[in-house]
Amino acid sequence: MCGMIAMPDIENRADAQMRMTPTEKPSSEIVCLVDDDPLVLRSTGLLLASEGFVVRQFDNGEDFIDYVASNKVPLVVLDIWMEEMTGLEVLARLCAMSPQTHVIVITGREDSAARMTATQIGTVAYLIKPFDDEQFLEVVHRALGHPLGSSPSNNDIRA
Repeated sequence: MCGMIAMPDIENRADAQMRMTPTEKPSSEIVCLVDDDPLVLRSTGLLLASEGFVVRQFDNGEDFIDYVASNKVPLVVLDIWMEEMTGLEVLARLCAMSPQTHVIVITGREDSAARMTATQIGTVAYLIKPFDDEQFLEVVHRALGHPLGSSPSNNDIRA
């Protein structure tokens, strides 16, 4: 969660698993993915969807911040190095708007200054791409309070 040291929506709707339907899971099941790399959006989005999460994808920070202004976001997976608005800028704005949101930072390059800043602002984890799928899913489940290996739809989630 923001402040704790620990850790328009893209219309890419080709994958039915990633579509929001009238019977979608509760908002606590939503994971937002913010990365300017379309391959990372697709592969990580499919990985999250395969675990039963409703995935919202954003290829830039500004669109994500606009989404947060009117939607509850339990968890965001956020790239640090993006053009226009960096992940650190997104993180700072997100923490001011939605301090209860958990954040997992992903990055293609190690940067100790960025890691320290992200940790100080508040992140659940800081992962270097390419990351291990199982490690990533473990961090996601832990951030949302789900036992590893369980589908979010099979958990009794209470506010």
